Amino acid sequence: MEINALGYVGLRSDDLGDWQSYGTGLLGMQLVDKSNKSLAFRMDDRKQRLLISDEPGGGISFCGWEVDNAAELDAVGARLERAGVPFARGSRALADERFVKDLIVFHDPAGNRNEVFYGPHTASDSFTPGRNISGFRTGPLGMGHVVLTVANIDEMVAFYSGVLGFKLSDFFTSPYKVSFYHVNPRHHSLGFVEVGKNGVHHMMVELFSFDDVGQGYDIAQCEEGRVTSTLGRHINDRVTSFYTKTPSGFHMEYGWGGRAIDMDNWRVTEIVDGPSAWGHDRQWLSDEEKAVAKRIRMEAAQKGVRNPVQVIEGNYNKMAGVCPWFDQVSKERKAG
Repeated sequence: MEINALGYVGLRSDDLGDWQSYGTGLLGMQLVDKSNKSLAFRMDDRKQRLLISDEPGGGISFCGWEVDNAAELDAVGARLERAGVPFARGSRALADERFVKDLIVFHDPAGNRNEVFYGPHTASDSFTPGRNISGFRTGPLGMGHVVLTVANIDEMVAFYSGVLGFKLSDFFTSPYKVSFYHVNPRHHSLGFVEVGKNGVHHMMVELFSFDDVGQGYDIAQCEEGRVTSTLGRHINDRVTSFYTKTPSGFHMEYGWGGRAIDMDNWRVTEIVDGPSAWGHDRQWLSDEEKAVAKRIRMEAAQKGVRNPVQVIEGNYNKMAGVCPWFDQVSKERKAG
């Protein structure tokens, strides 16, 4: 697989002031560049991850997908050429603007701009978060994920899976057709929701510490209308998160505890118990849709849908067993 991570994202917004305070004060990103027409944020050792341009309409203006080297970049170009998809080599000025060595540019069937690049520039100074957070889970997993709303999911799947080589993680068929794709062990870097129109549903960034998410939730609730989905836990990627409305008009998922998948032995499944095991009360839904979503969650709870918490070294302490009943249940589960 040539493409191996979501490296950067560019957004449109007509409210750079809101983005500056939202990006630093709630998300905890580091503002590294500011002008009358644009903002740029860091999340880690990369010189930039998120770029905001002063443009009307909101939404995503481009996604930057990473490959390892020039040969891999040429391989993606060859894939596009075989499929008859027009693409162009990015100019030296554009590469400098994106802080990468080289890139190509093309559009998907819905008109979304994609940039595939290699050689991202790293900063000489340490990442300094906009608020006191432990940091973002990035590295080889990329900066997070993007989920797009689409008019025709089949043509998008054919392009990203058939042409670009994205791998299916899992999917829903009800109440909407939804599919999720991975390019590295992050459960998904890209998703599609078929709702009859093309757009952006949400982005996700993942935090190192669960407390980073909880404190962000407190901050978000201080602002009327900022929270768009309450704290909850997804069934498929197992992220515990909440959603807020970005100054670009779509949702930002702010989460912790994402699932790492075994790419060589992964089995695709249909998710039938709904998107969330608990929580995630979506404020944008109609009352009727909220009732359906709640019923699905209640059914999942009645079934006893459970998943282990996903942790990495450094963000947990292991407790000794203190309850004979729980210890026995744990022993039986391990034996089974």
